Amino acid sequence: MSADEKLDRREFVTFSLTAGAGGAVIGSAVFARPPAEEVTLHEGYDPRDFTWGFVVDTTRCIGCGSCVRACAKENDVPEGYYRTWVERYEIAKDETINVQSPRGAIAGFLRDGFGPDEAVMKAFFVPKLCNHCLASACTQVCPVGATFHSPDGVILVDRTHCMGCGYCVQACPYGCRFLNQELGVADKCTLCYHRITRGLPTACVQACPVGARLCGNLDDEDSEIRKKLRERRYGLLKPDLGTRPKCFYIGLDLEVV
Repeated sequence: MSADEKLDRREFVTFSLTAGAGGAVIGSAVFARPPAEEVTLHEGYDPRDFTWGFVVDTTRCIGCGSCVRACAKENDVPEGYYRTWVERYEIAKDETINVQSPRGAIAGFLRDGFGPDEAVMKAFFVPKLCNHCLASACTQVCPVGATFHSPDGVILVDRTHCMGCGYCVQACPYGCRFLNQELGVADKCTLCYHRITRGLPTACVQACPVGARLCGNLDDEDSEIRKKLRERRYGLLKPDLGTRPKCFYIGLDLEVV
């Protein structure tokens, strides 16, 4: 089924596609709140010309938590919940694996793992977020169609129809969803849809001091994300599930779950 057909079946979602210099305006029902700042849309932006994807370079991530803080501020994420978070993996010499993510790493990490540095064989950080899967489990289980694929490949939640049943939260194999208790609806990463449709980077990409995150148009052969995927070997989280995620990981270790 095409993206246009999926959109037609969800007529309750307020999509207003305007032509000309105004570009595309997506109905406010999709978003948690208005954009953080008034900006001009890309001239002629048409979501049908885009398929948004994301790259995480684990060889660059330093676990500073800047991405988590920026996301929380930009999207009014309730305290104690995270649209994106960072995990620290430590592999001991006896091959024991220790995974930590204190408060989603919003304040970074302390040296409180296995103990002495000599006990650790290797350690690395893995940022996580919604994988915006092509064959997403969350959209399949939603009983009212409130979770849906946008025409440009982003999975969004229509808060005017979400009834907070939590089916999508349970179905997500990546643990990327939560119930927003303040609003009574499902919540998750939207790739800062209110920003990328206006030509701005996601809040987490903008905040990362080491360039470990990249969001871009997979349909554009000359885009930075396509160049990155051509130049570097990458992996997917839980590829055996067949969800076809669009979040690609560079330097992904086998220990990562």
